[in-house]
Amino acid sequence: MENHLVDALKNNDQKLIKELYGRYRNEFFAFSKKYGIQENDRSDIYQEAFLGMRKHAISGKLYDVDCSFKTYLFGIAKHLIYDEHKYYASKKPYDAKLHNANSDHVIEIDSERELTQEQKLLRHYFNQLGKSCRQMLTLSFYRGLTNEEIAKQYGYESEAVVRSQKSRCLKTLKDLIKTSPK
Repeated sequence: MENHLVDALKNNDQKLIKELYGRYRNEFFAFSKKYGIQENDRSDIYQEAFLGMRKHAISGKLYDVDCSFKTYLFGIAKHLIYDEHKYYASKKPYDAKLHNANSDHVIEIDSERELTQEQKLLRHYFNQLGKSCRQMLTLSFYRGLTNEEIAKQYGYESEAVVRSQKSRCLKTLKDLIKTSPK
């Protein structure tokens, strides 16, 4: 990385920091559009990424980095964008009506190609699981929620309870697949 830019961040060179902040802002806004980030969130993410750059500069981490200032800044921002998407995904309510134990819930896969035998087995046996296991595995693996997030949002006693239930559900699914006649 450009050492003079790292030094400017580390030593609080206001003029160069202001210039750097403005230099990549518009380019970042254009870059972040493809991730579906709202404009006010873009500003927050860019500012947080820039502050992250400054913290890394102050800690001395940036002197050994082999990429440009812009690449590193956008890398931090991209991770923040992913965190933002994960946060919003975790706030979507789980619609239990769509996953009612009495319904014929089927996993839908948006693909024009034929499913492999393994995918067909997984879909079949996933649908054989109970409502709570289907919900647990959907929240965890499809929506990407952490055990802690599932515990908070769905009233489990702790993340350890979620981890334990998820483990039992996965074991049940694996056992069903292993003992299938194929």
